[in-house]
Amino acid sequence: MKIVVCVKHVPDLQAERRFTDDGRVDRGQGDGTLNELDENAVEAAVALVEAHGGEVVVLTMGPEDAEDAVRRGLQMGADTAVHVLDAAIEGSDAFGTAEVLAAAVRAIGAEGPVDLVVTGMASLDGLMSVVPSLLSAHLGLPQATLAAELTVDPEARTVRVRRELDHATEVLEASLPAVVSVTDQANEPRYPSFKGIMAARKKPVVTWTLADLGVDPSDVGEAGARTRVLEATPRPPREDRVLITDDGDAGLRLAAYLVENRLV
Repeated sequence: MKIVVCVKHVPDLQAERRFTDDGRVDRGQGDGTLNELDENAVEAAVALVEAHGGEVVVLTMGPEDAEDAVRRGLQMGADTAVHVLDAAIEGSDAFGTAEVLAAAVRAIGAEGPVDLVVTGMASLDGLMSVVPSLLSAHLGLPQATLAAELTVDPEARTVRVRRELDHATEVLEASLPAVVSVTDQANEPRYPSFKGIMAARKKPVVTWTLADLGVDPSDVGEAGARTRVLEATPRPPREDRVLITDDGDAGLRLAAYLVENRLV
């Protein structure tokens, strides 16, 4: 079984977050990191390969420091990594991102059929949650999104997911190959061991350009973007905070405040 996991390098959530003047996420503020929700996707893929055999390929696109995201995936147990690196993809929206990732998945499949494409439920810098669906459309594969549980039957060539909705639980089944996105309920991502970190240094990261993938630069990046941010304003500072110094009666004063403001 060959599983491709799409991951993203995003700004650190603990750092200052803002947009640039042209409406893009400012990625120069602090260190970036592997999108937290993509760790669930990597964990799901590695667990499936541990159970059924095969290989996990982590895939990303972005500038040079985006390699950190796939390196993290390798530390968690993925076998190989692919990094699409090309200046023309800068400014890509969800549509351009899906086109590039789909082309990369097809290129990976040329070296052996891809059975499953797994993603996180969303990227924490955008929270659009639409790339998995766009990716399945580009690849012409069935999709099963927002999986809280993921199982595969290699002999029947099927994937089954359980989705937890607001007022219902759904169980979906699709034939392989397929595209699946997983939620943070799907598993508890493993923390890379020292052995895994050292082994990841020797695992290959293949770098491809748009030319390698046969993607027209005018279809992606800022030139091909179908969406754009028109306006963004900083979150206003909170002015209604009440600080209570504990002189022994802080609990009583806090309870009184909650009652007074009808918060309990």
